[in-house]
Amino acid sequence: MKFCYIDESGIGEEPYAVMVGVITDALRMRPTKSDWEALLSVLSKLAGRTISEFHTRDFYAGNTPWRGLTGQMRAQIIDALIDWINSRKHSLVFVAVDKTRWSSEFMSDSRYADLNTVWRFLGLHLVLSLQKHHQHIPKNKGNTVLIFDNEEKERVRFTDLILNPPAWVDSYYSRTSKQESFDQIVDAPYFADSTDVPLLQIADFLAYFLRRYAELENGDHERYNGERQKVAKWVNKAFARTITKSATYPKRERCDCANLFFEFAPSCLRE
Repeated sequence: MKFCYIDESGIGEEPYAVMVGVITDALRMRPTKSDWEALLSVLSKLAGRTISEFHTRDFYAGNTPWRGLTGQMRAQIIDALIDWINSRKHSLVFVAVDKTRWSSEFMSDSRYADLNTVWRFLGLHLVLSLQKHHQHIPKNKGNTVLIFDNEEKERVRFTDLILNPPAWVDSYYSRTSKQESFDQIVDAPYFADSTDVPLLQIADFLAYFLRRYAELENGDHERYNGERQKVAKWVNKAFARTITKSATYPKRERCDCANLFFEFAPSCLRE
């Protein structure tokens, strides 16, 4: 049984949005949960208050409750967190979208009615990527559980989308006539509060830096000297265990469905 914990970054006013899934199994999941709670205890001591949930945006900017930590200290903690995540040996999957292009070009597409929010666009692409990747794993049929960070506005519509997907997505994973839709996925997706689910906080942490990487690679100003180089180093290290690109952004022989997601992705993340 595999579990994929999924969160996103950039659904607000940011130019790019990214969704990341942390893929694990029951044996690896429990030690990670326990160790993350221990890490939060250490961070609570540094912050001088109880930290029950790690909000990456506030930590990176040095906002409350992290004002007492210097930028150098926060960078060292980020380094340590990425090393710790790598040591867990979880696989990762990510998808992304250029929101400016999406807003200006996708609305005239006939498929827009099925995916009329950025969140839904990312969510469907991530699930399709998991389906395509996992269907080649022996004895994994119906063994992947999806856990998203709580998204009340999307829960009902997205659940219906996964349980009753439109026919145009079938080509993404070369669905056969005898194959059930999303046959690698267990039932409907689940939605949980990230305060109670540590691996959702890890997904948020990774999604934040991947989004920031896309911004910097596409000309956003550095917030401090050397930020572009530092974020690139973190991203390259953190995403060393990403599932094969052929499942997310295939370079060749893309069907119309795969090409849709490819065309709207930031080039620095799809290539």
